Amino acid sequence: MRTPYIVGNWKMNPTTAAEAISLAKGVVDGLQGVSGVEVGVAPPAILVSRVMPILDKSPVRLGMQNAYYESSGAFTGEISLPMIRDAGASFVIIGHSERRQYFHETGPLLAKKVAAVLAANLQVIYCIGETLQQRDNGETFKVLEQQLREVLSAGLNWSAVTIAYEPVWAIGTGRNATPDQAQEAHAFIRQWLRTTHGPATAEMIRLQYGGSVKAGNAAELLAQPDVDGALVGGASLKSDEFLGIIRAAK
Repeated sequence: MRTPYIVGNWKMNPTTAAEAISLAKGVVDGLQGVSGVEVGVAPPAILVSRVMPILDKSPVRLGMQNAYYESSGAFTGEISLPMIRDAGASFVIIGHSERRQYFHETGPLLAKKVAAVLAANLQVIYCIGETLQQRDNGETFKVLEQQLREVLSAGLNWSAVTIAYEPVWAIGTGRNATPDQAQEAHAFIRQWLRTTHGPATAEMIRLQYGGSVKAGNAAELLAQPDVDGALVGGASLKSDEFLGIIRAAK
């Protein structure tokens, strides 16, 4: 039985440390008495040191939204895995559609990043998903297969890998995949893992859904047999809404 895994990706929010601390406290306080669900949050990098003391003695895991694959050097603006470990984070989100779209991150680069995260003994959430045009052209499975194949190679520490399916057309649009659409994509990913990396790996890896997840639609989405959690964007910026998703997972 795979433990549900709910992660809040705060993206470039909130704008002040005081707001970030308040949000983190709201999540930690609201989780009192909640069990059977793994929870994580990924604040902006500059706010990690302010949020970490709030999460330190709680079950909420701290993550980062991005990382570079080199451990140090002349890479202005980048954040290394040793820095991330030292900050107290335990997981890194790699391959988010916004990184692919706005910062032109490609499969070969993402493969280096995933490998570096795992080599640093951190966990990774690897994001994949199709655009609306790709879905309308009937290319969803082709796109997902390519994004899986070019990054998730043999020999990885699969116990540290989570895959997040994010239909790009449903991120921040208020339009989410139906439970059946989410399950169809997740079932395809699970079957690809089974065929490519074996049944044990396929059954072990948790698959999150991401794309306009809210407390109101979470229960239906998370009830699907291959949906093991959620990567939550906007709804993770309101502690009550985020906690509602967590309770739906339980």
